[in-house]
Amino acid sequence: MVEVKNLEDATAMTTISRHYFADCDPQAPTVSISIIENMKEDYGLFVWPCSVVLAEYVWQQKHRFQGATVIELGAGTSLPGLVAAKVGAHVTLTDDSTRLEVLENMRRVCDLNKIECNVLGLTWGVWDSSIFSLQPTIILGADVLYDSNAFDDLFATVTFLLQNSPGSSFITTYHNRSGHHLIEFLMRKWGLKCLKLLDGFSFLPSHKASLLSGNIQLAEIALISR
Repeated sequence: MVEVKNLEDATAMTTISRHYFADCDPQAPTVSISIIENMKEDYGLFVWPCSVVLAEYVWQQKHRFQGATVIELGAGTSLPGLVAAKVGAHVTLTDDSTRLEVLENMRRVCDLNKIECNVLGLTWGVWDSSIFSLQPTIILGADVLYDSNAFDDLFATVTFLLQNSPGSSFITTYHNRSGHHLIEFLMRKWGLKCLKLLDGFSFLPSHKASLLSGNIQLAEIALISR
């Protein structure tokens, strides 16, 4: 279930959407995450369907995320990373270091939800000092496979992070717009393998699935053992 509240001023129309997560057990508490979306900004400040699917997967795999060190790449509005933090992960939210408005929105959303996350500017394919200290056990990325011109930079960054933290994995959701073959090619190129490939709607609750459309896949990727 998603609730939306509009806040309008002279320069922008801001929406706060609330996203709910619950177990099958009716006695279990419901968790909600509030997201600030700016409807006049570009794609970094919307909650896209892939983000909803990945956040639900994190929720359903919450025991795996408890105590994990998590990095979300291209986090934007950060819903999957915030859910990971809510269930007990140590989370770093990242997006392009040049997109200051997106990074600031991440901080606002963390404050709004009273969740502590590290917020970091990280540009794919750029090796500045910040990336060398990151050792995630799980890397998250929702809809980061949308611009084929950025695929190599993304996979270079993912591969570096996986190498920097042996045993880690990259979990991503993406629209299967042109088939899985390009991603398979890039995995081979960068020495990666697919551990899991799921239809995003196969685990999404029906009330959430009814609000989304498209062919959304979830893939879990890791280094090929040498």
